[in-house]
Amino acid sequence: MREIDQNAVKAKNDTGYLETFLQEYEGFILHAAHKTAGRYISKMDDQWSVSLSAFHEAIQSYDFEKGSFLAFAETVIRRRLYDYVRKQSRHSCEILIDSYSVDTDAEDELPVKYEVMSKMASGCENGAKLEIQAISDTLQIYGITFRELTQASPKAAKTKSVCGKAIAYLADHTILMHEMRASKLLPLKILEKNIKLPRKVLERHRKYIIAGAEIISGDYPVLSEYLRFVREENS
Repeated sequence: MREIDQNAVKAKNDTGYLETFLQEYEGFILHAAHKTAGRYISKMDDQWSVSLSAFHEAIQSYDFEKGSFLAFAETVIRRRLYDYVRKQSRHSCEILIDSYSVDTDAEDELPVKYEVMSKMASGCENGAKLEIQAISDTLQIYGITFRELTQASPKAAKTKSVCGKAIAYLADHTILMHEMRASKLLPLKILEKNIKLPRKVLERHRKYIIAGAEIISGDYPVLSEYLRFVREENS
């Protein structure tokens, strides 16, 4: 059981075995890089070096008690790759709505209300795409798609404010975020009790709140711009 995870711990504590472990998972590293970048990655690409370094970082920071090593390593690789792309960008950016991330062919649904489907223009476009791919993978854990978020996004300013309070509370409580990820459910009772928010609003916009909390608490600088109101209203 969990042989890979045990080997990761061994690699962390045994420098002799570390090299063997890295070589054994070169294919996994390349696949994770390809999945994140959306194109073929070879060892000649800079992304390979970034991904290899990220995999090594994952080994050094891995905690056996927190679950699958490979899932953790893929997350670290993904984050380091879009860190890399963001650092390569030299131009100022502006947020634009783009249809490539919308799960629909209907033209009237393209101007979606939830701007997490945004990308950045000019040099930051690739960085935003990587963030969108990353958060999309995260939301799949909850069974949430971008298309569903168009219905879950609040329209009224008062409702948006309530959702913002819930998002900020979750993002500021690490243990609560861990519990939400483990259960894949929004902690309705805790939010209702601790910050006196109406349960009906929380239930109706559950998917929006979960997505917002993951973005705010994660490493998504581009997408976080859309949720800047959360920090401004709740600071």
